[in-house]
Amino acid sequence: MRNGILASTVALSLLTPVAAFAQASTATGAVGGAAVGAVVGGPVGAVVGGVAGASIGAAAEPPAEVRSYVIQERRPSVRVEREVVVGEPLPSNVQLYTIPNNNAYEYTVVNDRRVIVEPRTRKVIQVIE
Repeated sequence: MRNGILASTVALSLLTPVAAFAQASTATGAVGGAAVGAVVGGPVGAVVGGVAGASIGAAAEPPAEVRSYVIQERRPSVRVEREVVVGEPLPSNVQLYTIPNNNAYEYTVVNDRRVIVEPRTRKVIQVIE
């Protein structure tokens, strides 16, 4: 019985952070995973969920050199009516800019906020405040 609960806790702890993959970062992934794990499996679930959430969150975060490049580049800001949300695609009329030596990400500036985007889907990966 106890092994079944532990297995369920591990499975749920690993799957729940994946559902929030687009919003995840290392810190938020760890906290979210720990919270869900604690609800499902108590203290052991919190530990397992925290570790799983942190590793998934780290995978979702663009590398430091990408963020540094985006911060230092100067591009005009484009106005869009709706809020820019991580996980949601940008409108097709928003121009994306390439990042040298990295084809996994592109960036733009929307509503005076720098945004890192997945080029193929145009989904927002990170908004830099």
